[in-house]
Amino acid sequence: MDQDKRANNEYADMYNEKSLFNKFKTVAQKAGIIVVYASLVLYYTLQDAEIPLWAKSTIVGALGYFISPIDAIPDFTPLVGFSDDFGVLVLAIAAVYMYINEEAQERARKKLYDWFGDFNPDDLKSMDDRMKK
Repeated sequence: MDQDKRANNEYADMYNEKSLFNKFKTVAQKAGIIVVYASLVLYYTLQDAEIPLWAKSTIVGALGYFISPIDAIPDFTPLVGFSDDFGVLVLAIAAVYMYINEEAQERARKKLYDWFGDFNPDDLKSMDDRMKK
């Protein structure tokens, strides 16, 4: 097993739904709407029984990285603490974009309204553009 696969498995071990939503509760405002949106889209995409195992593994690894308190740039680092998490989430989205559907995006947007209140949907445009098939 090469180093990348080992790292992905270690972060995948960090993932479970309860840990993900606990992470959201503690860092959503600090992480920002784009990071949370990317995470939620991946989470809702993971719920689709039709996506292949490799795509699920990619998503679980990325969400595990987001959850992990130990990563390349500690989350508590001012201004850049979630930049590495965002990078991993974007890479996962790029890898599985063909399985991301409008329902997953809409469910993520609804959850954002619950957590962030009113926000400008244009703030999500750059992320939505990455998910176009």
